[in-house]
Amino acid sequence: MAEAPLKLNHPWLVAAWPGIGHVAISAGYYLMAKLGMHLFAEFSARELFDVEAVTVEKGLIQTARLPRSRFFVWKDPAEKRDLVVFIGEAQPPTGRHAFCQRLVEFAHGLGIEKIVTFAAMATEMRPSAPSRVFAAATNAATLEEVWANDVEVLQEGRIGGLNGVLVGTAAEKNIPGVCLLGESPQLFAQLPFPKASLSVLRAFGRISGIQVDLGELESQAETMEKQLEDLLEQVEAQMAAQRQHEQDEGEDEFGLWSAKEEDEQPRLTREDERRIGELFDQARQDRSKAYELKRELDRIGVFAEYEDRFLDIFKTPGSGKGNGFQALP
Repeated sequence: MAEAPLKLNHPWLVAAWPGIGHVAISAGYYLMAKLGMHLFAEFSARELFDVEAVTVEKGLIQTARLPRSRFFVWKDPAEKRDLVVFIGEAQPPTGRHAFCQRLVEFAHGLGIEKIVTFAAMATEMRPSAPSRVFAAATNAATLEEVWANDVEVLQEGRIGGLNGVLVGTAAEKNIPGVCLLGESPQLFAQLPFPKASLSVLRAFGRISGIQVDLGELESQAETMEKQLEDLLEQVEAQMAAQRQHEQDEGEDEFGLWSAKEEDEQPRLTREDERRIGELFDQARQDRSKAYELKRELDRIGVFAEYEDRFLDIFKTPGSGKGNGFQALP
């Protein structure tokens, strides 16, 4: 339980889960890193998830690890608006509305004034095109606020998963809510698309007044955009050749990724291990360096293996000293 009640100034809650293009979760992690947030509460994983499989490494079965659901807090030095970020490593397979009710009740107890979820919207956009941000809100006043900050309104449709359910549940508790959806290429839905995360954070900054240095994410977005455009050109060339020769080579030969490639686990070199160790040391000294660490783990393809250790960086309180950790049932 908490050592003392957490006192927040006009706080907002941001919630993010993994999904298309890593749009939401990357934006959430970036906020955490750049604001130097610290962990203060966590839902019990065993109340939300069941063990579905175990991992085998070198013939040895590893202890099962359940997805974690954690809250991080930032106290605004200017005492204008504090921020709570909820990071869910996975969405509960059942009881999603009940889970959102628990989350909203907890937020209500903190005095949260607005709940914001990050999400992705997959379209036929090219990677080089601007990534638009769409929004859907729980009331007219919030929608007007969003529209006034140059965010397009989602006129109709549906928002799948907890990104939408949480905001709808917030409305039941009369807490204003909004979902910000960053546009990403449908063709590359399984690949990271930081440009959409960047657009979402820019929109969030305009709406909330909470600004962070986006330079690192901008650089990452530019790099990934070029890589995806090059890949798209290769795909288009392959498709043109296939039509010309009227041959169907099958998904295994003609696709972008084979099952073998997906199943292969990345192996760390000694240089990778050294670099990761250095970045962890730097991030512990300066949390704003944490996103550089995450980017390196993503590049190598081992973030899932290091996620607990990565989030442990945020356990040590920074500016919010005196706030205890709260284990939630």
